[in-house]
Amino acid sequence: MSIAPEYGRAFGLMRAAAGDVWRDYTRHAFVEGMKDGTLPRESFLHYLRQDYVFLIHFSRAWALGVVKAETHEEMLAASATVNGLISEEMKLHIGVCAEAGISQEELFSTPERPENLAYTRFVLEAGYSGDFLTLLAALAPCAMGYAEIGARLSKEANSETYRDWINTYAGEDYQASIRSVGVLLEGALVRRLGENYDQLPCWKGLCQTFATATQLEVGFWQMGMTP
Repeated sequence: MSIAPEYGRAFGLMRAAAGDVWRDYTRHAFVEGMKDGTLPRESFLHYLRQDYVFLIHFSRAWALGVVKAETHEEMLAASATVNGLISEEMKLHIGVCAEAGISQEELFSTPERPENLAYTRFVLEAGYSGDFLTLLAALAPCAMGYAEIGARLSKEANSETYRDWINTYAGEDYQASIRSVGVLLEGALVRRLGENYDQLPCWKGLCQTFATATQLEVGFWQMGMTP
């Protein structure tokens, strides 16, 4: 498996350690259905509603990064990500759903599917009980994975059906924010563990957190296919 460029050494190592589950996530049938336009609109709208609720909890988890941070730079990076999620990324969901007749109030009150509950509570628990590194390991698969998926689909998509979604995650604003997350992750590891962080016993646990979150991403896509 090649290491994705631009998002940092630490992400590349965690991605490689996740093995096949990373491919299961980034090349799931839901993703490929967006690429060729065969994903049913009902499935996409169901996913968007669940993802809107997910982003609410995901924003709260990133906010915990401010609490767990040790430097001003880490606090700025975490708070900037929270702002991007609330101010920008959630706009996509609101806009697409509004066109389908689903109001923002309906979005906010969407009942969470068990798959959504499992993922969001896993990430929040990583923030509540773990340190800054554990939290970042749980957050990284969503942030980095969507950037990787968006960049790939922007080149490979042969349908315009889901182009707005693709452009959101392939766009320079999102890609730049994820490159910043990669810098944050690398810097946090070096600051706390040193340059050879991947040689320490705790590295295995961080990679396992990353892999578990990735597996929960697979379940989230699968949930989207069963509205």
